[in-house]
Amino acid sequence: MERDPVLKRYLLFVFLLQSDKSQNRTNERTDNHIAAFIFSLNTSGEDSITELNPRLLPGEVVIAEAQNVLLFAPVSEQKQGKSGSLSVTNFKLTFVTAEERPREESGQQQNLLLGEYDVCLSNVDVVYQLVGDKKRRLVPGSNVSGKVNGLHILCKNMRVLSFSFKFSPVGHGKILTNALLHHAFPRRHQLLFAYDYREQYYNCQREVCTFWELDDWKQELSRTGCQGWRLSAVNQSFQLSTSLPQWLVVPQAILDWQLGDAARHFRGSRPPVWCWGSSQGAALVRMADIHPTITERVKENVMLENVRKSHPQRRQPLLLDLSKDFPNPRDVQFSYTKLRELCAPESLHQFWVQDSRFFSLLESSRWLHIVSLCLCKAIEAADAIQRDVTVVLQEGDGRDMCCIVASLVQVLLDPHWRSLRGFQTLIQKEWVVLGHPFCTRLAHVFTTESEQSPEFLVFLDCMWQLLQQFPAAFEFTETYLTTLWDSAHISVFETFLFDCEHDRTKAAGDSNNHLVLRSVWDWGEQFQEQDIALFTNPLYKACSHSQSKQLVPQGGLSSLSIWRQCYFRWLPLLEIPGGGQAQIDLQHRQLSAEVAALQRSEPAPEHTVTQVGSFFPFGHGVTRPGVLLGSSLTLNTSFLPAEALLDSQSLLNAPD
Repeated sequence: MERDPVLKRYLLFVFLLQSDKSQNRTNERTDNHIAAFIFSLNTSGEDSITELNPRLLPGEVVIAEAQNVLLFAPVSEQKQGKSGSLSVTNFKLTFVTAEERPREESGQQQNLLLGEYDVCLSNVDVVYQLVGDKKRRLVPGSNVSGKVNGLHILCKNMRVLSFSFKFSPVGHGKILTNALLHHAFPRRHQLLFAYDYREQYYNCQREVCTFWELDDWKQELSRTGCQGWRLSAVNQSFQLSTSLPQWLVVPQAILDWQLGDAARHFRGSRPPVWCWGSSQGAALVRMADIHPTITERVKENVMLENVRKSHPQRRQPLLLDLSKDFPNPRDVQFSYTKLRELCAPESLHQFWVQDSRFFSLLESSRWLHIVSLCLCKAIEAADAIQRDVTVVLQEGDGRDMCCIVASLVQVLLDPHWRSLRGFQTLIQKEWVVLGHPFCTRLAHVFTTESEQSPEFLVFLDCMWQLLQQFPAAFEFTETYLTTLWDSAHISVFETFLFDCEHDRTKAAGDSNNHLVLRSVWDWGEQFQEQDIALFTNPLYKACSHSQSKQLVPQGGLSSLSIWRQCYFRWLPLLEIPGGGQAQIDLQHRQLSAEVAALQRSEPAPEHTVTQVGSFFPFGHGVTRPGVLLGSSLTLNTSFLPAEALLDSQSLLNAPD
């Protein structure tokens, strides 16, 4: 009986190896499976320790594991921790403990892909080896030769994990560490788990416009009623620019051959392209800067003249140069690193030292300063468009700050983008299709030359600031924004895995590397209905009559605050039982359910739980209101979007 686990792993290994050969996989991926099998032989003998097996997804294999590992609580003295099994797979770092609570009682959001103590490998940012009271940063891809007593891991979403191998068998810590350093920092895109994932996929996010097809752009032009612009096929097969979509909206007066000739003068071959427009004629335009080797700006002036002609009154556009006063990707990453040092302290002692001068440290990180810059520039651009003046956003390659400001401008001016479906469509258009380099900025693939930088988090932080100032103007909640940031680090969904549409199209057509394009907007792939319900703002529909056409926020530093749920949720010390915005949201949901019940002439739903923690549903020590969330309170159709229910019932929507 002791050999049964070995036989089981051997059969799995043979199956995966044959699968790799049949699909002409690379030797490097086959080596991963061989390593997993050899490790299982070395740890599954007659004298092996009783294992706590991780839950694996289809296509997921265990690469290395360590038994009797201690997981320490965040910001603790590390004197005691949970004991369990720590494993590295081709998808995640997973910790399994016999003390683990049932998922419905964990008090946290329940991700169907990741357990309570699991972290996707794409979320691992920095790995430290613990040496006594000190730590040593480990180099990705390197091998540790000596004994490993413990690991300290920093994640890209500010989560901190500390493990000790004090009671583990000899060699387990070293084997697991080397596996983590190798698999958490892949050097090729084809090594991401999206290429291995074998779960059947039924695309149920029908409501989100992808902007991959011509009709999507036609519908957007028709919806806005903007005149003076036309659709161009000049970038078919990406022959003009690899970072732009194949369909472009360009000034009506310019011919395709003129556009192609001018594009060569812009960085990334990104001439002015239309993003959004008003029915009065003003438009929002994005473009890159002229190549630094080109001294004359004739082509730029020609393109701006065509933008001017696209306005019904031939008004001169307002050119906003985002390269002058805005931070570059390196500055944003430095600011985020300083913020993470503040929000993810290594020890209890460091927490209290930083707490005594928290606001000065927050100021020195300049994170809120960057958020303020983006909001203020968006307010300036929105005011110009309201005055019927076309705005042109210009920046280096036009793929970073342009995404942030352009998205914020549209949110301020157009209520369509403030709905849940509209907001997802906006990200698909301005970020995914128009070429924000997600793979590079989120460091999904490790290279020493790439510039990691969380511009997308800056945008989500800006949106959170708007939620605080206009709590009834948006259909989505801060829980949705936080979840969206977490989802950007899960190497299953194609939405945030590529740098541009060219790379996505090329990967999907590669017969040697099987890839299914799974959209992150299909939330049923990750969550059940009670979690999806928390994405929706109960005040949105009730207060829709008071929503103005344009939002006029305050963008100054004095009007901004720290995004507590997203940045502090990993610090149990800071959670307030029965307090904070989460408690207010719960009361709103209860009132909305009562009103809906009265409208249907039904009795009001029973309130089984009246308190949640301030970081709910990411809290640690507060009981999850399971009965409450499963009742008619949160599944009330008066504020739960129909697409949320459809997404969570993929089998019901599966084709015959």
